[in-house]
Amino acid sequence: QVQVVESGGGWVQVGGSLRLSCAASEFAVSKYRMSWYRKAPGKGRELVADIIPTGGDTNYADSVKGRFTISRDNAKNTVYLQMNKVKPEDTAVYYCNARNCTENVCYNYWGQGTQVTVSS
Repeated sequence: QVQVVESGGGWVQVGGSLRLSCAASEFAVSKYRMSWYRKAPGKGRELVADIIPTGGDTNYADSVKGRFTISRDNAKNTVYLQMNKVKPEDTAVYYCNARNCTENVCYNYWGQGTQVTVSS
């Protein structure tokens, strides 16, 4: 069964660190654009970071640049989001997304989300 499963969320104090994991099944993360999104209460979904399949280039939202790092472990078929120096505004449900488009079809998979709560 094709799926992505997030883990690693929880409570963290302001200024602390947390690492989220996104484990993929039945497809290779190395061949998909892997992204982390988040949705805070009362706000829309926000793209936090992504990593492209070829070359491994990464992109970040301005709000997390210099604090978050997205990475990929092809051997474990897992993508990570290292969150450092967290702020209260980082509180949200974080979702992993995998996307790959061919000429005729796009494959798009979402995880169930993991809650991150930053306490001051």
